[in-house]
Amino acid sequence: MKQDGVALAGGELNRAAHLRREAEALRSRDGMRLLALWRGSVPLDERGHFALFDAGDLPAVAGDEIFLGLLTDGAPVFAVDVSHLAARDPQSESGNPWSQDGVTVAGLESVSFFDLRAVMTRLSPLEAELAGTARGVFEWHRQHGFCAACGARTVIADAGWRRDCPACGASHFPRTDPVVIMLVTHGNSVLLGRNANWPERMYSLLAGFVEPGEPIEAAVRREVFEEAGVRIGTVRYVTSQPWPFPASLMFGCTANALSTEIEIDPEEISDARWVSREELALAVAGRHPEIAPPRKGAVAQFLLTKWLADR
Repeated sequence: MKQDGVALAGGELNRAAHLRREAEALRSRDGMRLLALWRGSVPLDERGHFALFDAGDLPAVAGDEIFLGLLTDGAPVFAVDVSHLAARDPQSESGNPWSQDGVTVAGLESVSFFDLRAVMTRLSPLEAELAGTARGVFEWHRQHGFCAACGARTVIADAGWRRDCPACGASHFPRTDPVVIMLVTHGNSVLLGRNANWPERMYSLLAGFVEPGEPIEAAVRREVFEEAGVRIGTVRYVTSQPWPFPASLMFGCTANALSTEIEIDPEEISDARWVSREELALAVAGRHPEIAPPRKGAVAQFLLTKWLADR
């Protein structure tokens, strides 16, 4: 099941890490399935269902496959990158992360590819975990093709879960960046912030990266003060959410504010404001004139709706 109902946090995938060195044998196993990703987007069929393919259903694949794990029936599933295929409508290649539109590509007309953020709440927990894992690992490969120790080009190993350097022998593994996202409250109000690059009227919870050597609670206090100038008291961890855009793990927390005066850092956020529970209810219902509903599936929406319901 989804962890507390949080999208992308199902934890149901049998990753079968012990089989990663047997990738060649797994590829020939009966029932083997393929998840095709196009420029990070996931495939849905004409009925809007998550699409997996048999080996013969795909055109020639560029690059290496990633072994994701075993499906519930024991069949192995691999991810393949089909980003080399051309979009049938070049104008659909904008890469807008807020778009709800699908893209059809030449050679795979039976499906359309959607940004995972747009469809994550329509997928089952296992489907969302497969898609999120594949997207995160492919993005890591895209950004880490060279050895951080000596600069030589590395090669894929361990069924996509490692890159080895033939020059110096170093091994590199997919990374995850810890991020805190916090529901900061004071009485009947919650603190919301806004990034200048977001769509009009979009506000969300404050968030930021955890620094080396820093515990989660300290990161919450530091980030809120740096971004909004608000001092924080008690911090409590609530839930987590993998967020492979490109490689974050979100730690959802609640925090009690000790002060209410806001002084934003314009290099971090463009605005911050206290919003009452009544105002938030209007925003969630799509009736607030200045604040859009929170993005479905994001851990921010989960925390806000739980607080709004006094849960």
